[in-house]
Amino acid sequence: MLRFLLLLLAFAPACAWSQQASDWISYRDAYRQMIWFEKYGKPKQFLQNHLRLRPRDGGAPMDGLRLTLNSKTAHLDLPLDALGRAVFPFSKAAYDDNAELELNRKPGQFSHGPWVSIVTRADGVYAVADLLAACEQMAAYLRYTGAPGGKSCAGVQFAYARGEAAQVRVARSGGGGAVALAAVDGPAFPGDAVTGFRVFVYRFAVFADGVQVVTSGTPLAIAALLE
Repeated sequence: MLRFLLLLLAFAPACAWSQQASDWISYRDAYRQMIWFEKYGKPKQFLQNHLRLRPRDGGAPMDGLRLTLNSKTAHLDLPLDALGRAVFPFSKAAYDDNAELELNRKPGQFSHGPWVSIVTRADGVYAVADLLAACEQMAAYLRYTGAPGGKSCAGVQFAYARGEAAQVRVARSGGGGAVALAAVDGPAFPGDAVTGFRVFVYRFAVFADGVQVVTSGTPLAIAALLE
């Protein structure tokens, strides 16, 4: 049953998740979904997993959205980033208490579920071999969850907030000239309804081996492009 739920929105290359239609989420249900990534035994050092909230119609505002873990013995705010992602707290006590994850919005406005993306680097320097490995790890994990196969790693995309003066360049590892990637407006992850982010796309087939991608700041997210 869990495998089926993870498939419901697996069309987006960067995620596998399920939907709920209320302003509270069963901690046990979320735990059972999130634990899949924790138990996944194949290489995943370039991947990270969050609990993510997404507007159902693409129009519900994210500003001021709060997620809170409430149980018999604990009250914990779970900070959300600009993309609606939170670090999920694995807690046996919360599981045993049948805790709730509560939203401060009307029922049905948001969907939730696990969301896998590529880990960002603080120094902003990404070896292309690592980006390719990250994309392949993403593809392997989605296959593990039962997502439809047949797609290969075409590249990755770096997403920044609208208006941020970010730059993403492709440079030779040993030095030399760099090529700046063009920014476009779009969704932070392929398939997202919310657009308006500053997105830079790097495709593996365009550049020769021996290059690295250098960013001027830490992106909000790095998504795998599976085509």
